[in-house]
Amino acid sequence: MRTLLSLFMLAGPAAADTVVATRTIPAQSVIMDGDVTVSNRDVPGAVSEPAQVIGMEARVALFAGRPIRPADIGFPAVVERNEIIPLYFKQGSLMISTEGRALGRGGPGDLIRVMNISSRSTVTARIGADGAGYVAR
Repeated sequence: MRTLLSLFMLAGPAAADTVVATRTIPAQSVIMDGDVTVSNRDVPGAVSEPAQVIGMEARVALFAGRPIRPADIGFPAVVERNEIIPLYFKQGSLMISTEGRALGRGGPGDLIRVMNISSRSTVTARIGADGAGYVAR
């Protein structure tokens, strides 16, 4: 029994796979299959599956050999800074639509600031897959 217990105490933590960049990937670049590889080291909070990274956009520069974290990547941008986008506000049965100027760059699900062209007021909008900004209260 003591031998079995001592074997468990000597055993280290199980190694987990970590996705790392194979080359330096500049910010705002879409990550392709050859840009990442799996390293056999455990980095808490890092992405462990290459499928979670491929096709995504680098939000920051990803350096070769460094682990990729979920905050470092996002969906590819569908809205560029200064682009005119549809802006929607819906509450109950009320729906207001207008045009806005994107004050940032973002992909689906990102929150960016958008200036309402009519009133010149700035609101925060969540970007949809269609490239429109959706304002919530």
